[in-house]
Amino acid sequence: MHSSLIGKVEKAKRYAQEPDRVTLSEFSADFRGEHSNYTVNYKDNRWHCTCQFFSQWKTCSHTMALQQLFVGVLPKEAVASPAADLNG
Repeated sequence: MHSSLIGKVEKAKRYAQEPDRVTLSEFSADFRGEHSNYTVNYKDNRWHCTCQFFSQWKTCSHTMALQQLFVGVLPKEAVASPAADLNG
């Protein structure tokens, strides 16, 4: 392996150990739910899911699962969901 590539691989390993270097600003994910498949997006500081529950509540189990999965790399406002207000 070329020496400059070896350096990049080592740097990537170090970066992967420092998730605070990364903030996701937008993404799209295909989510295999229990009843169907859904598309979940985070863009322009807003969540969206194609499931029926999200259309009424602006949150759902799919967006909440991704919030938990990506808690270290999502902006703080992306992790604060309407469901958090129910626990308060």
